[in-house]
Amino acid sequence: MPNRYRPLALLGAIVGWFGLLLQLYLTIELKRIAGEGIGAALWLYFGYFTILTNILAAYALTAAAWRSDRPLIRFFQRPGVHTAIAMSMTVVGLVYNIMLRQLWHPQGLQVIGDNIMHVVMPVWFVVHWWLGVPKHTLHWRQVWVWLLYPAAYFVYALLRGAYDGWYPYPFLDVKAIGYAQVLIDSIVVLAAFLVIALVLVALGRWQARRLPLAA
Repeated sequence: MPNRYRPLALLGAIVGWFGLLLQLYLTIELKRIAGEGIGAALWLYFGYFTILTNILAAYALTAAAWRSDRPLIRFFQRPGVHTAIAMSMTVVGLVYNIMLRQLWHPQGLQVIGDNIMHVVMPVWFVVHWWLGVPKHTLHWRQVWVWLLYPAAYFVYALLRGAYDGWYPYPFLDVKAIGYAQVLIDSIVVLAAFLVIALVLVALGRWQARRLPLAA
């Protein structure tokens, strides 16, 4: 990553991890009030695509700010990995703010956590992707690999729901809308992932043509 953008990555990583820890604390408190333990809180916490994707984003920003030859760090420094996460973070922001925000009204610290997860971090990550990630290696064929992550999450969410009856998002709620509608909704959301991925690759390749490789 260009050295001049490491502070942007580092500050983004700090904000991202803070938001994740705050959301974890709020989830534990929610379950404590309900008379349940930390195991139930963790089970709920890791059920959300937002949480899982923000973890990936925070780690990728940490990797971008960290000089290390460790394989996992180098993996998360790859332009393709950053672009895949930018795709998912964009969807997190768009789906929540367009489809889900009006469905509930958070209070107190939850407002902070909610906006870090769904507004601040999606914007921050995409800005860092645009400014700090070299894009000369991006190819159209990578898009199909990137789609495996949201597709796997849909399967994960449905299996969880079949096990304990809880679905993280209304468009995945089999009990409320049935499997046929969930399938339709999932295809529509995956199509949104595909469109955003194609747009990111197009923008990245356009930017790469304008900048010398050394940059």
